[in-house]
Amino acid sequence: MESANQTSSVTEFVLLGLSAHPKLEKMFFVLILLMYLVILLGNGVLILVTVSVPRLHTPMYFFLGNLSFLDICYTTSSVPLILDSFLTPRKTIPFSACAVQMFLSFAMGATECVLLGMMAFDRYLAICNPLRYPVIMSKVVYVPMAANCWAAGSGASIVQTSLAMRLPFCGNNIINHFTCEILAVLKLACADISINVISMGVTNVIFLGVPVLFIFVSYIFILTTILRIPSAEGRKKAFSTCSAHLTVVVVFYGTILFMYGKPKSTDPLGTDKQDVSDKLISLFYGVVTPMLNPIIYSLRNKDVKATVRNLVFQKHFTQ
Repeated sequence: MESANQTSSVTEFVLLGLSAHPKLEKMFFVLILLMYLVILLGNGVLILVTVSVPRLHTPMYFFLGNLSFLDICYTTSSVPLILDSFLTPRKTIPFSACAVQMFLSFAMGATECVLLGMMAFDRYLAICNPLRYPVIMSKVVYVPMAANCWAAGSGASIVQTSLAMRLPFCGNNIINHFTCEILAVLKLACADISINVISMGVTNVIFLGVPVLFIFVSYIFILTTILRIPSAEGRKKAFSTCSAHLTVVVVFYGTILFMYGKPKSTDPLGTDKQDVSDKLISLFYGVVTPMLNPIIYSLRNKDVKATVRNLVFQKHFTQ
């Protein structure tokens, strides 16, 4: 009976964030706010361009529009909470709000992994099977592909969030993170989390390992096909159609590998510094990649660059 009362007493969580470093909080509030505004502006412009320009109504730009919308949703699920925590002395979040935030963040991250794989498949067909590409990648094919990415990410998130939030939390409600990050929340549970760990491992293989392998194999075929093109101009033109996507993939997965693959400090005195370092790396992973995506596509994609330039000039001259 006492255990049940303790479990039910956790109605909110405390987000630790950078509470021990108030000076850093003020500095990062301004920095993260500016980056968030760039994310909204850059990805918003990309969505506007891919929707309003008829010649960009192709599978590649449809997926790009989805990626931009995904980045806006992903950052909006966590950045406002982070900004608020920088200004609030006691950084609390209700149990239900924590579950919603956890679901949204996990869903957007898982969806992006699958979507990047679908974009690689699109580039593989466009370069390796150009004659069959319009037939294979018709609207009745690429729209369900994108919808399935969203469904798969949301489904995985429902499973992981449900498993996490059904655990008993016996008093300790301090999350050593900026948001309700699922691994940080699992550490607070006062029950066996082996099922959660196994489930997370399987999910990581499906949503991280499989897309990475799929992208890797796709680009092996793409590079092989490009190298067979006789003219240097032809090779350059073919590679330019997938260079932006490849850059985004490297940034996205490279940041993940750096975040989770870097060695942990064994020095007890350096634990606090490493803890702050891990939090900041996680924080910037959540905002840097979505901020870079529209910049990469604007700089490395001629169609997007030309369309944005034309829209800017039209607006300038109409004024």
